[in-house]
Amino acid sequence: MKKPKKLIGMKISDFNDLVKSKNEIHLQKSRLIPFYKPGDEMALTSIFMSAINFIDEFKKDIFKSIGFSTYGSLYAYTEIEFTLFDRKRIDGLFLLVRGKKIVDAMAIESKNKNNNLDANQIKDYFNILKAYKIPKILTLSNEFVNFSTQTPMNIKSPKSISMNHLSWSYVLTIAHILCMKNDKKIKDKNQKLLMNEVINYLEHSNSGVLGFTQMKPGWTEVCQKISSGASLKLNDPATEEAISSWIQKERDSGLTLSRELGLLVKTGKTKYKVNLSERIKNEKQELIKNKNLKSYLNVEGATSPICIKANFRSKTVEMSVNIEAPKNRSTRSKITWIRNQLKKCANKNIELFTRIEKELMLDINVKFSNKPIRLQISDLEYAHNSSLLTKKEIKSFNLVYVDYLGRKFDSRKQFVIQVENMLLRYYESIVQYLKNWEKPAPKIKSTKELSK
Repeated sequence: MKKPKKLIGMKISDFNDLVKSKNEIHLQKSRLIPFYKPGDEMALTSIFMSAINFIDEFKKDIFKSIGFSTYGSLYAYTEIEFTLFDRKRIDGLFLLVRGKKIVDAMAIESKNKNNNLDANQIKDYFNILKAYKIPKILTLSNEFVNFSTQTPMNIKSPKSISMNHLSWSYVLTIAHILCMKNDKKIKDKNQKLLMNEVINYLEHSNSGVLGFTQMKPGWTEVCQKISSGASLKLNDPATEEAISSWIQKERDSGLTLSRELGLLVKTGKTKYKVNLSERIKNEKQELIKNKNLKSYLNVEGATSPICIKANFRSKTVEMSVNIEAPKNRSTRSKITWIRNQLKKCANKNIELFTRIEKELMLDINVKFSNKPIRLQISDLEYAHNSSLLTKKEIKSFNLVYVDYLGRKFDSRKQFVIQVENMLLRYYESIVQYLKNWEKPAPKIKSTKELSK
């Protein structure tokens, strides 16, 4: 077989000649208005790649998330057919050129609708990438991961190839944030118009871009097993599906909130940034042992990460944030301080606050105790005036929103809907108004004290 030519270091003019010869590579230039029918995966890929090429801030944010440089001239192609490899075709190819030479390259493989990535297909592509010395591949689909360095497939890339994954929902979220009034907004008016048109396409029902709409079948099976007292096993496919669903829902929740806030909400546990399978394993152990699962959403400026906890025994979902208590006040004053914060939340949006008030709890974390004192919000007056907290030092508070889902907890679709609605209600009525205590600035001593 003819030896493939190494792309990195090749002059872009030589690459163009290689394509014109039709001996090794066939391709098309990406188009913002492609000739494919709406809903075709290649239409989605072409629009995505063209948008990156035409919209500066979009390129910067997407490439930053996957570690691809923006310095140089970018060439974008679709339908890359390699004649030396049985005419196997990769969906897209980015070439980065500096000084008229190719300095970096990234292959694109995309799926839309309910089509999942195929590990065997990607393995075939690895052989092509190694042969042409293409060092990167980006996969896109409606499958969710918390970090681009994770992959929804059970696959490891060769050491010479860097693999990243983005969900289409993440791409759509970045586009939305760039079109909102914030520090990251698109500056050029024409580029902003293009971004809005891309958003319109991505949000259209025919585009094939889907949010996270339901848990996997294993979620319901695990719920039923726990309810009946049956034991869960690490190697049970249902347990794997339940955990996989939970992690995808975690990312979906973060992206949903991101689109509402106009900034990217971080999700996931960084110690599993490059090893999703290890997190799945540990989450399985947590589920089997404690019959609950936890996720954290990190919102810049919030008092703490938002903890979302699903309790399989009680069929409840809890959402909570931690608030640092004043260190220079008495116990009674600390209770007054947190009550005043809650009054502020109520005054900001009395209708929404009233809707969830009965489900709000306050966990009071006290020194030398591993277990907090939990009270309903309506009982704060009692705590304020009773001996419940006598001689106890309050370290912090957790404001908890608890919702009993019942049968909806077991439902693959209803669970997703309920958690999303809970999150938006909780953030809008509570989280966005809370403040941690901050140590006041030191005061200048009086003139008399200074003169002594």
